[in-house]
Amino acid sequence: MQIMRSNQIRWLSVLIVMGGLLLILPLHLLACFIAGFLVFELINALTPYFQKIISGERARWAVVAVIGTLVVSFLTLAIAGIADFLMEDMKNPVAFNAMVSRLLSDAQSRLSPVLLHYLPANIEELQRSFLQWLREHIVMIQAFGKNAAHVFLTMIIGMILGAIISLQQPNQGEHHAPLKKELLQRMRLLGEAFRNVVFAQFQISLINTVLSGVFLFGILPLFGIHLPLAKTLVVVTFVCGLLPVIGNLISNTLIFIVGLSLSLWVGALVLAYLIIIHKVEYFLNARIVGSRIKAKSWEVLLAMLVFEAAFGIPGVVAAPIYYAYMKSELKEAGLV
Repeated sequence: MQIMRSNQIRWLSVLIVMGGLLLILPLHLLACFIAGFLVFELINALTPYFQKIISGERARWAVVAVIGTLVVSFLTLAIAGIADFLMEDMKNPVAFNAMVSRLLSDAQSRLSPVLLHYLPANIEELQRSFLQWLREHIVMIQAFGKNAAHVFLTMIIGMILGAIISLQQPNQGEHHAPLKKELLQRMRLLGEAFRNVVFAQFQISLINTVLSGVFLFGILPLFGIHLPLAKTLVVVTFVCGLLPVIGNLISNTLIFIVGLSLSLWVGALVLAYLIIIHKVEYFLNARIVGSRIKAKSWEVLLAMLVFEAAFGIPGVVAAPIYYAYMKSELKEAGLV
């Protein structure tokens, strides 16, 4: 009877955790979950090193202060950099218009007459088309801005929650009620799955950075093409690559924009590279993540495809973490 009750409590805790994880996606709280869990795991990982210098719980507070300072500094620099970039374009509109005019002329000389029908003839027509597009899609643009602000705010809240929870460490030997004890065990397994996937994502980011470096400094120079800001783009590729799937799209889109600033042909070449890397990313994720969580590549790939069909891009990001946690639960139960 006691064993049966213990199993019931255990599976109840699994149901609670899995239900909460699945609710995260339709409630659009994945960014909050990842940011909070990342801060929580970073504090737990760095605290032992700080305890060699600072004794007691003050070491944990010191880690929170360091991470908080780094996050605030990064966000400040990112916002300042974006603002400076936009202001630079506003300061020199003549150069921007000249670049767009050059691209239109390049397109008119390279594309077939059929495709030219869909392109503006000059910069003035492009401006009119852009303003018309803005008027027709103003609701979509407002929704996008609202969603971006929501993601940003939930990430900040998640980081704060992760820091607060990391400071609430249970005392060793403390007695817990049965359900609480099982929930803590579920969170331990979830934490292990999260760490494995994050470490795998670091490897993926490193590989993407190497591929981008080879493309920017090896392949393009063979065609006599030298992209401006190439070194900066490589650094951005690594930082953005730490975000599963979407980070790779962001970094390669930036490379595409820089390539397009040179010529239409360079932009097309970079776009082809972006598409290939985007497709390869699925198999890269499946292979590397699978090796970390002791799963076959096809298992992780199937989970990513199913979650993408159900939840879109957030599902692709969440799939490796969720699958790793589910498999660790099944292993602990002796079912696989």
